[in-house]
Amino acid sequence: MSRWSFVGRTDELNRLLAAVHEGQGNGLFFSGSAGVGKSRLLREAVAALPPERYALSFVAASTATAALPFGGLAPVLPAEQPPGLSPAGVLRWGVDVLQEQAAGRRIVLAIDDAHLLDPPSAALVHLLARAENTTVLGTLRSGEQIPLPIRALWTDDLVAHAELAPLGPGETTGLLAALLDGPVDASSAERLFRLSAGNPLLLRELVLAATTGGELVRPYGVWRWTGRLELAPSLTDLIDTRIGRLDPEVRAVVELVAFGEPLGLRLLDRAADPAAVEAAEERGLITVVPDDRRTDVRLAHPLYGEVIRRRCPVSRTRRLKAQLAERVESAGARRRGDLLRVAVWRLDSGTAQDPALLLHAAVQAFTRYDVPLATRLARAALDADGGYDAAELLATILMFGDRPAEAIGVLDAVADDIVCEHRRGRWLTVRGMVSYWGLSDRSTVDSLAAAGHALTDPGHQARVRAFEAIMRLHGLEVDTALRLGRSVLDRPAASVAARELARCTIAHADAVRGRFRASAAAIDRVQAEAANWRADMPYLQLAMELARGTRLALCGDLAGIDAIVADEFADQAGAGDFRLGTGYLSILQAYAARLRGRGDDALKASLGACAVLATSRVFAGLAHAERAQAAVLRGDPATAVEAMAEADRTQAPGMAVLQPWLEQARAAVLAAGGDLAGAARHLGTLVDRLRADGFAGHEVLVLHDLVRLGRATAPVGPTCTDGSRRTVAQRLTELSETVDGALTPLLARYARAAAARDGEALLEVADGLTKLDLTVWAVDATATALHGWRRDRSTSAAAAHERLAALLTRCDQIRTPALTALRPTLSGRELEVAALAAAGVTSRAIAGRLFLSPRTVENHLQRVYSKLGISGRAELGAALRAIPGHGDAPTG
Repeated sequence: MSRWSFVGRTDELNRLLAAVHEGQGNGLFFSGSAGVGKSRLLREAVAALPPERYALSFVAASTATAALPFGGLAPVLPAEQPPGLSPAGVLRWGVDVLQEQAAGRRIVLAIDDAHLLDPPSAALVHLLARAENTTVLGTLRSGEQIPLPIRALWTDDLVAHAELAPLGPGETTGLLAALLDGPVDASSAERLFRLSAGNPLLLRELVLAATTGGELVRPYGVWRWTGRLELAPSLTDLIDTRIGRLDPEVRAVVELVAFGEPLGLRLLDRAADPAAVEAAEERGLITVVPDDRRTDVRLAHPLYGEVIRRRCPVSRTRRLKAQLAERVESAGARRRGDLLRVAVWRLDSGTAQDPALLLHAAVQAFTRYDVPLATRLARAALDADGGYDAAELLATILMFGDRPAEAIGVLDAVADDIVCEHRRGRWLTVRGMVSYWGLSDRSTVDSLAAAGHALTDPGHQARVRAFEAIMRLHGLEVDTALRLGRSVLDRPAASVAARELARCTIAHADAVRGRFRASAAAIDRVQAEAANWRADMPYLQLAMELARGTRLALCGDLAGIDAIVADEFADQAGAGDFRLGTGYLSILQAYAARLRGRGDDALKASLGACAVLATSRVFAGLAHAERAQAAVLRGDPATAVEAMAEADRTQAPGMAVLQPWLEQARAAVLAAGGDLAGAARHLGTLVDRLRADGFAGHEVLVLHDLVRLGRATAPVGPTCTDGSRRTVAQRLTELSETVDGALTPLLARYARAAAARDGEALLEVADGLTKLDLTVWAVDATATALHGWRRDRSTSAAAAHERLAALLTRCDQIRTPALTALRPTLSGRELEVAALAAAGVTSRAIAGRLFLSPRTVENHLQRVYSKLGISGRAELGAALRAIPGHGDAPTG
């Protein structure tokens, strides 16, 4: 783990520096809780100030110096004071000493933990703050007694005073990446943020404990927290110090809240001494917060609960949880989630005797996508003689917990309990799901179909057909899938879950066929019925998200992708370790980042997806293919090749519907390796296959990739009656009349403009793509226009350089075939001369700096102008900024 890096706090740091540089008052003090980062922030501010301009002094007050006169300022004052001075004289002497040491520079006095200053030091600080040439900066711990002279600094308007808030989620993620020297997956970062409550000191201790105990793992270069938490002694001591000694009554309150939060205030008052509740709140151990019409009680910090729960004896833990269960049950268990909480308390206290309670709680946990908790409750229900229903639920949850072999064992163990068609139909679908997706057995779909035909009840048949339909779709038997899906919708006896699963299949098929409006309408219908299918089939959400994500990606709706990545399901899947959900959403996030030109974000998100999906093959191939695409965009062909090989290794046989994405990635990897002809051939073959399958939505994007490779006029598709073949541009134009949405017509215009070498039309297309946030494609359209204008020495090149440079500022360092083709072959010397000239350095000055003759400099510049297709110095800056990697010219 790296040293404790300073991350975030940019606004606060700038505010401290502004207090010094801009003379905003005579200083600034930050208050905050222990470990929130006050001291580090203050040190960073002092380190950023030039000592030649400022007389810098940093002192750290402490309890050891608090009892000594001027002990807090001992590091900056002489060891001996002049004898015989009055108290006021001593203060004036202190000011004079610091002024003499400053030697005309502005004094900057920084005091860490100023609340611990002794009275004389506090008085001297107050006096210094009144001087015109002095700035006082400081930190204070919230809740501590502050010396009156220090408090008077802001009450008298001498300095500003602000509260230093905990780090936010983004800053916490950044600090984690710095601490661990690598990215952290979003779910782990969110959980660690929640536990640390944004406190850097606690976060560091959590990371130290997790790395020491092996709870942080790093698959595919992304750190992932397993969720286990072993508290290090240092962290436990730190929390113990904060909690302090507790009276038995207050401890009882804190323990009840630790095991039951959030607890209603009324319930807590009945279960404990109300005076002790008030005392716990006054000491900052618990917080009382309004929740709609109720009032809830929580611990003041998440880690308090970890320590309290671990310190509580087993017998008292069981008693407290049983007490909580009884009190909530006696109150009617009216709150949402009460049933789940009661079941967990009963299970933990050894008082769970009702398998129905455990089973219903397991369903509720699964509907929240809390896979570990749902697994535990379902297993307990099965152990408590929950029978077939508990076994079916447990097997389903194990499938989504990446334990398919165990799920098959659970199902087979209750095969003899199938005594009716209802159970038979459900058993067939759950076992088929586990076998097909969990064990990658493609023969499952035929077995399921045969078994389904033996059922006589239309409703049970419909459920089996709905599962068969989505399996057929994933195996690329699209026509059969659509026929089966429609037959389910036509059956009045079909359950809501069966109908909406079939509708998801149809929505996905419509998306890949370019029928985006129909797909969106179907998905909206599924979403509207969520309350009626979630308890029966919570994993249907995944089928819906796959259909929706496919549509959004194919029609270029990046804002739509942003919306589902930020939706409630994403939060629940991350918190509940529902890896198929979080993995797929991370893939979508990577896709959107890539098309925006944010290669670093795309790589991080795709790596996170690979890490989350490491034990599951359903979306693993797609995750690695997206990682390959991110590596291509970042100009890293070696990583792209490795990622593509991993995509092929992990791609599930039963997920052939995802294969177009993998083949697109394969072509991108070929192009990144310099084999443009091979990439074009591969894309041409893929176009033929997609056309045969009717996958018009995918075909549009593959044809667009050919345009980006400079193949807009290449022939594709079957031979026409006149013996000719349509060009890529013609086929895209044809598809623009049948594929829904605004993107395909825009890409068809792109192709026609590229084929006609119409630079103005390409720039218009680039504007349209920019409005859709498809920055990489806009960059390529602009680069293609500029390439032609450079070749023709057109005067339009100057404006195009400016536009390309502006687009590239929205991207990370990126590489595409169009940009590579545009990149001029400037020698090192030519580039050096051009950069200086663009910065305004004269030819004579350049000649002197580089030990060349002025004529040689001019010759270099003329060759640069010719290669860049520009007419002179006025256009040079924009032309250089339009070359990726050369946007920053040296100053003169």
